[in-house]
Amino acid sequence: MKPILCFILLLVASNSSKSQTPEKLTLKKVLLNQLKSSHNKEEWFAPLNIAIAGLTPEQANWKEKGADHSIAELTTHIIFWNQQELSKFLDQPAPKYSGNNNETFSPVDKDSWPATVKKADSLLMSWENAIEAADEKKLEAWYEIIGHISMHNAYHTGQIVYIRKVQGSWNPATGVK
Repeated sequence: MKPILCFILLLVASNSSKSQTPEKLTLKKVLLNQLKSSHNKEEWFAPLNIAIAGLTPEQANWKEKGADHSIAELTTHIIFWNQQELSKFLDQPAPKYSGNNNETFSPVDKDSWPATVKKADSLLMSWENAIEAADEKKLEAWYEIIGHISMHNAYHTGQIVYIRKVQGSWNPATGVK
């Protein structure tokens, strides 16, 4: 009797697990997941939208003594490189670039900071929409660059969270749970 009961339980478990198998991962899904994780989907680390949310222009431009960049400068840098690569991905003219990466880190003023936050969100959403609309052939040609973009965004977002912690403007409740 026990062997029959074990067989029935095993059969039921195997049938129920088949109906709950995860969705097939495709290159498109992986790239979208990576971009969303560095944009607005809180998973392993705080995404950019959470990292820059609620900052005043003063907080965004604040630098610790001896620090290289402020939150505003890191955000404008993220915007620059995402726009640069998205333009290329969409076969559009890319913004002018002098070749000096230091010029991609720009401070903001009290009027431009809210627009900078919106631009970052809008640009990352544009990336997600572009990936969603792309065919597999294009994604196969671009997957390495898109992966680097996601890592680049996450790297600088980590710097932003660190700066917020140093300046005392980070709310731990908004961190990864």
